[in-house]
Amino acid sequence: MPLPALQPAPRAVRVAGALVAVQGLAALVFAVAVLVQAVHRSSGGGNLYGEAGFFAVLAIAVLAVAAGLVLGLRWARTPAFLVQILLIAVAWYAIHSQFTGLAIGTIVVCAVTVVLLFTAPSRAWAVADSDRAS
Repeated sequence: MPLPALQPAPRAVRVAGALVAVQGLAALVFAVAVLVQAVHRSSGGGNLYGEAGFFAVLAIAVLAVAAGLVLGLRWARTPAFLVQILLIAVAWYAIHSQFTGLAIGTIVVCAVTVVLLFTAPSRAWAVADSDRAS
């Protein structure tokens, strides 16, 4: 059975992919910062190595999802949406901390990404394969 011709992702999906990539890069920077803190700690840095590794794995996964969106791979839309919902929840929790501005900025970026993932062209692109299959 031949593979269906791939449709390129709409601009909204590619922009959402770029925003998700920024989030993945921020997570990678955070992982490196935690790793640097672990290296410079004279004792008890063992837990920080694990934490840095955990965030590095998450960052790589988010970057893979971002690449999927930019390349027009439909599977990446749902994980990107789930990442946005999780980040909104974390940022909402952080609003009353010393990072209020960062939390509000994160919520705005995530909301914009969700809107981009659910524009009419994005939804039509996402269901294009399922329409052909039925």
